[in-house]
This record gives sequence, C-alpha cells and structure tokens, in this order.
Amino acid sequence: MATWKSRGLRGSVLEDMINRTNDIYEEQGLALIQKIPTPITPIDMDHKTKQITLAYFDKKSTVDYIGAIQGIPVCFDAKECSMPRFSINNIHEHQVNFMNKFEAQGGMAFLLIHFTDVDRFYYLRLSELMNFWNRSLEPDGRKSFRIEELDEEYFIEGTNGPIIPYLDYVQKDINSREG
Repeated sequence: MATWKSRGLRGSVLEDMINRTNDIYEEQGLALIQKIPTPITPIDMDHKTKQITLAYFDKKSTVDYIGAIQGIPVCFDAKECSMPRFSINNIHEHQVNFMNKFEAQGGMAFLLIHFTDVDRFYYLRLSELMNFWNRSLEPDGRKSFRIEELDEEYFIEGTNGPIIPYLDYVQKDINSREG
C-alpha cells in the first residue's frame, strides 16, 4: 500500500489559488467546484504541532476537483512543475481512466498545470494529455512533454494575485469541440 511522508504540502499554493478562484466563481453564480480530499490513514503524528507526519493512502484518488460550470460537469487535477518539462509519471493511470470515463458520460476533464520556473499556468485538455500519454506508452516513447510542445492558446493569461481565470479556457475548449 502506498504511503505518504509529509514534505510541506507540495502544491498547496496552487490549490489555495484554485480554491480562491472557485470561491469567486461560486459567489458569482458561474460554477460550483469542490475540492476532493485524498483519503488517508495517519500512521504517525507530531503531537506538538498536531500534524500528520506519515500516512498511507486508503485508496487511489481520482482527481482534485469535481463540479459543474453552467450545467456542464467538470473534473480536473492540479499539478505543479518546477522545470519547463512535465513528467507523465505525475499523472496516474487510474486518473487518466477516470477522466476518460468522465468525458464519456458527457463531462469535461482537464489539468491545470503551474510551471513554477516561469510562473505560467496551462489548461491541458484531456485530448492533448492523451496524445502525450499515448506517446509515453510507445516503445522508446518520451515520458514527458516540454513547455514548447503546448498549444500557446491554452496558456492562462490574466492571472491576478490568487486568481487563476480558467473558465475562459473551459469555454475555449468547448468551442474547439463544437467546431
């Protein structure tokens, strides 16, 4: 069974930004998106700080967020990358399977990636992810993708403080599916 050793809540800044964005979208009546907690069982705790220091995952989680945007079911995962190359190993097969099944039921699935070295956010459509995923499964297939390989139109512009305005890119994704 997989275990988790706390390393300072990696990705928590990105998740905080997404959570604030989701709160604003909910207040404006634009979307209702919920953070899905990863189910863990604590093994060790620091009793002074009351923080979990070692735990194991109860089961495989699916994605970080699920909800609806103007009646459209959505699910997405948030990822951070500290270099201009994203490893496919950061995405698990059960997550890809879940996102594909989610879209087969009429929903939309995507990733929000923060390339921290250049402080850029990217909306990775499931179809684009699947191209990289399938490439990684080929013999001698590359197990990562470079920032230069990404569609420039899906780099999220207009990030302002703690807000990541990803709804514009959901709409762009919808438009590309209709055309």
